[in-house]
Amino acid sequence: MARGDQLARQWRLIETLTSSCGGKSAAELADEIDCHPRTVYRDLDALQAAGFPLYTEWLDGKRRWSILDSLKHHIPIPFSFPELMALYFSRDLVKALQNTVFSDSLESLFQKIKSTIPPESAKFLKTVQQTLHVSSRQHKEYGRFKEIINSISDAALKGKTVEMIYFTMGRRRESKRRVDPYRILFFNGTFYIIGYCHLRKDIRTFALDRVRMLRVTEDNFKVPEDFSLENYMGAAFGVVQGKAEEIKIRFAPEIAGYIKEKLWHESQDIRQQKDGSVIFAAQVAVTEELVSWVMSWGARAEVIAPRALLEAVQSEVLSMVRHYPNSTEKKKSSRTPG
Repeated sequence: MARGDQLARQWRLIETLTSSCGGKSAAELADEIDCHPRTVYRDLDALQAAGFPLYTEWLDGKRRWSILDSLKHHIPIPFSFPELMALYFSRDLVKALQNTVFSDSLESLFQKIKSTIPPESAKFLKTVQQTLHVSSRQHKEYGRFKEIINSISDAALKGKTVEMIYFTMGRRRESKRRVDPYRILFFNGTFYIIGYCHLRKDIRTFALDRVRMLRVTEDNFKVPEDFSLENYMGAAFGVVQGKAEEIKIRFAPEIAGYIKEKLWHESQDIRQQKDGSVIFAAQVAVTEELVSWVMSWGARAEVIAPRALLEAVQSEVLSMVRHYPNSTEKKKSSRTPG
C-alpha cells in the first residue's frame, strides 16, 4: 500500500472525527472513507501512537471513537483543525512568491498556525509534508520587484492610475504608459497587470517583471461594471490575447492519454479516434503561446486547422531545420572535391 494513500485516509479520519459531535464507530468511519473496518482500526491505532488525543466510549452497544474536545476547542474559529493543517501545508504552493508582500504575510500566518497546532498534530503534519512535495523549481525571482508589487497592488485596491516605463519584449524597447490596473493575475509563475492602457486606448496585459519604473498617481479610475476577467481571458490559450477561432490538432496514440487527462482550455473538445489518436478542438486565438504548445509535442502533434496555425508551426519547423541540418548533409558539405 502506498504511504500517500495511508496518510490520505488518516487525514480524512481526523476530518471526520473533528466534525463529529457524538463520535463514530469503526463501521461508520469505514463507510465514510470507503475502506475495510480493519483498516480503520489500524489507522486509529497509528494516530493514537502518534499522540493524537483519541478516545473511545460505548454508546448503544457500539464502540465509538472521538477526538478530545480540548483539541477541537484549541483551534480558533472559523477554522477547523483539518482546515488549519491544510492551510499550513499549502505553504509549499506559494514558494514562487518568495520575498514578496504576499509570501511575507503568508509566512507570518503560517507561523501563527504552527503555534496553534497541538504538538501531536504538528508531528503528523511533518510526516505529510515529507510525503507530498510541491516543486517550484521553475519560477521567476520576484523579490527584486517587491516595491513594484506593493505599489501596483495598492493602486488596484484604491483605484489609482499608474504611470510606468514598460519594456515590450517583441519590439525590444521601452515606452511610457498610463494604466488603470483592473486586475493582478498570477499565471504560470508570472505576475501580470491587466488594465486599461491610455496609450493604446484599450485593455492590455503587462508582465510585471518588465515594468522598469512605476509611480502611483492621484488620478482615480473605476473598473467598468461590464468588465469580466474570465471573458477577457476567454480566447487566450495562455495570457496573450487575440481573435478566437476554431483550432483542430491531431495527437498521436502514444500521447493521447496525456492530452485527455488535462483541461488545457475551457472550450476544448477532445474526440477519440479509431486508431487511438485524439482530435483536440478549441476556440482560441492563434498566438505564440499556442504555437509553442503544439511544438512541445514534436512530431506527435499534427495541426489540422486553421491555416494560420499550420503555417506558423511550419515556419518554426523550417527554422529549426536550418539550425540542425541532418548528418548526411553535413558529411557531404565537408567533403573535398576530387
